[in-house]
Amino acid sequence: MRYWWVNQNQTFRHEVPGGYLWSPKRNRNGRLNPFYEFMKEVSPGDIIFSFADTKIPAIGVALSHAYEAPKPLEFGQVGAYWDVIGWRADVHFTVLNQQIRPVEHMERLRPFLPAKYAPLQANGDGLQAVYLTALSEALAAQLIDLIGTEARAVVQNWAVADTTQNLVLVGQAEWEEHQVDQLKATPGMSETEKKAIFLARRGQGLFRTRVTLIERKCRLTGTTNLEYLRASHTKPWRDATNDERLDGENGFLLTPDADFLFDRGFISFENSGQVLVSPVADMTSIARMGITPSMLENVGAFSAGQRQYLEFHRENIFLEAKVAIG
Repeated sequence: MRYWWVNQNQTFRHEVPGGYLWSPKRNRNGRLNPFYEFMKEVSPGDIIFSFADTKIPAIGVALSHAYEAPKPLEFGQVGAYWDVIGWRADVHFTVLNQQIRPVEHMERLRPFLPAKYAPLQANGDGLQAVYLTALSEALAAQLIDLIGTEARAVVQNWAVADTTQNLVLVGQAEWEEHQVDQLKATPGMSETEKKAIFLARRGQGLFRTRVTLIERKCRLTGTTNLEYLRASHTKPWRDATNDERLDGENGFLLTPDADFLFDRGFISFENSGQVLVSPVADMTSIARMGITPSMLENVGAFSAGQRQYLEFHRENIFLEAKVAIG
């Protein structure tokens, strides 16, 4: 379990009732933002302190890892943000009756503020540039103690709960359904073309055929029986152009468990073939899937086209912040 602090002055009225966090992937100038990168390392069961209007009005418990999703429609005019893609994590928030103002407790909190990526200034004022940042257990303990019974109840109750039960990636599902509707309404495209693109969403049809001309086995497990393998997009169907959705180099043949790990960003690959494992991956669960440490070493060479798609996967799907936390 990790502890997080989220500044929600501008977004509290949407994110807390809506049950999520959402951030862009990068700053408007395209530069890396550590407070957006940290979204990649939120895990189910993590505790999130909401800060808004100088108070901590709510505590959340993460229900999902981060995943790609459009900027929520309620942030602006309906339909305006299908092309603004960021990171979303689903969260169960509890609005507090006992809402403390950290500025009134800085003598107690100040010694626990980190030197880097602090959630507050030393005088207790908020930091406009911060969206999401990690808290040490010591600082989180101080906040829980100040808030009191409500905070302890949230932490203790969720510590034993199954936060991943019946998990649906809401923002992503809505986005993909929107894209399906757009494809159906595309003028000048034959029904045969549309069918091929629809089937590619499920790793079937022309896309699967093209992947099998390049890939012969699961890169992780070595399984060669095609009946046991899925054709998995490297640059996901939701992110890809129609040509990319059918490109055989934009995919691998993977067993269902390996496909899940790759699709959700728990693993990725370096251009060299070295397997990357996310810091939020549950290694116990991976082992129970039958994926051994030797399978997570090097999976062999990739074509130039595959390497281009893998760059997208590492940047936009793989769950690892490009800056150190803590």
